Amino acid sequence: MRNTLILLTIFAVLLSCKVNEKPEFVGVDNLVIKDASAELIYVSADAHFRNPNNIGGTLKTDGIKVFVNDVEMATIVSEEFDVPADNAFTIPLEAGIPADSLFSNKSIGGLIGSLFSESLKVRYKGEITYKVLGFSYDYPIDITDDVKIKL
Repeated sequence: MRNTLILLTIFAVLLSCKVNEKPEFVGVDNLVIKDASAELIYVSADAHFRNPNNIGGTLKTDGIKVFVNDVEMATIVSEEFDVPADNAFTIPLEAGIPADSLFSNKSIGGLIGSLFSESLKVRYKGEITYKVLGFSYDYPIDITDDVKIKL
């Protein structure tokens, strides 16, 4: 009887832990030019999630491409982020774009147009991977925003 009670208790605890649900992707905001120099332009954004699981996991953001005026400029490479259990969280998406790539033949027309309109069209596209206890899920990210340029 005692062994059955212990086994049922362990089984109930395991069933009450939600670990197979994916974190909810809430959205991306705060898309801004963080810093600019003659060599690099740093753009950043915040990706918001809510984890309904009782157990945390990790998120990996490698492979998210950054497009400026529809021309691929950079790829985000980052470390894994710890996901808190049963909580909302934000991960930063940052990329350094070589300034000389903005002046290539592909993007010079868009850049001139951006200078007149005082804004850049910045797009993040790729996947964010969530992992917990052998379970993995990819979130597609595709967000575009016009970022104001201060001249």
